[in-house]
Amino acid sequence: MTSDTHAALRAGHLVDEQAVVALTQELVRIPSTWDPARERSEQPAAERVAEVMRGFGWQPEVVEVAPGRPNVVAVVDGGLPGPTLMFEGHTDVVTEGSRDEWTVDPFGGDIVDGRLYGRGSADMKAGVAAMIHATRAVELAGPFPGRIVVAALVDEEGQMLGAKHFTTTPLAAEVDAAIVCEPEAEEICAVAKGAVRLLVTCTGRMAHGAMPQHGRNPIPAVAELVQALNRFQAELQVVPGEHEHLGLTYLTPTVLDAGSADQINVIPGRAVLGVDCRTVPGVDHAALAERVRSDAAAIGARHGVTFAVDVVDDRPCAVTPEDHPIALAVARAHRDVTGVEPAFGGVPGATDGTILWRDSGIPNVVYGPGPKWIAHQPDEYVEVDDVVRKTRVYAEAALVFLTGATVAEAGGGL
Repeated sequence: MTSDTHAALRAGHLVDEQAVVALTQELVRIPSTWDPARERSEQPAAERVAEVMRGFGWQPEVVEVAPGRPNVVAVVDGGLPGPTLMFEGHTDVVTEGSRDEWTVDPFGGDIVDGRLYGRGSADMKAGVAAMIHATRAVELAGPFPGRIVVAALVDEEGQMLGAKHFTTTPLAAEVDAAIVCEPEAEEICAVAKGAVRLLVTCTGRMAHGAMPQHGRNPIPAVAELVQALNRFQAELQVVPGEHEHLGLTYLTPTVLDAGSADQINVIPGRAVLGVDCRTVPGVDHAALAERVRSDAAAIGARHGVTFAVDVVDDRPCAVTPEDHPIALAVARAHRDVTGVEPAFGGVPGATDGTILWRDSGIPNVVYGPGPKWIAHQPDEYVEVDDVVRKTRVYAEAALVFLTGATVAEAGGGL
């Protein structure tokens, strides 16, 4: 076993357990939803992250990618030549929704029976706190090869403006691999579903509901298109079929707008359909959009209406081989810290890792504290022990990756 491997095995024990839990609580207590109407943004959470980083002697760069929405990025140099690893998390959270659905204060950060509750506790204030304190533990372990980029970005829950901005920076081109610290239970997710979001506008002709013969009703045409989408989805679920970690492709209608709900006596002149397409590797996104356009055109011709199909977002499947050094590093660290063989899985949605992969070609895995399915739900929580455990895994994984320590040096196989 090399000295580098010994360094990797020491780093996790230098994690400040109380500090990482306390920082998670502090961040949960900041309602960093993007909600200008309630004067909310990521700004206060970003300021706290930057403050903690400065307390370690780091020099974070704070850059507004939109008003009140700053990315916070610090670079920690190990003092020796080597690669660049990125830890990535986001500071925004989704709305808490109706407080009547919560049994705890959604922004209380309270710990009850070993669980830390609150909006964003799992998704992903715990991951942000863990990546910061893991990097600090690596730094305290002594000189190490390469650099660690610690990036707390904005707007992951929206259009991923923070990740998109980061990929335009010179630093992004220098990152060799990334760990995206989203909640995935005990899974290492090296693949993530793709996403194509379609906005379908059907234009007919307005008329009185009592005299439909004088109009062109877009609603029946849209209803027929929804049926066509279901048939197309069934085809894609056969070819390319079900993915081992990502499951099936889905084409899900999510928005339907055909005018004012109180104008029941009016045939609308227009109807808008939103479709959220979640894909697996093997689905060609351009071909998918073209198929929907073709089906819509045929349906429109039969109904005497016109369709416009616009792609409003296109995120490819993010695929990092399970034998890539970053995946192997996290797998080995997980085993060393937990004593359990790691399981590989997939991200059912998209993360900032999708943008890092798409726009900068950065290989990444998604792995972090919190249950996989708890995000965006009332009574969201993260296990306190899990926060500490994942922080230790991050510290170990960072040094394994940066030192190039092999599985063989660890005395075992994956």
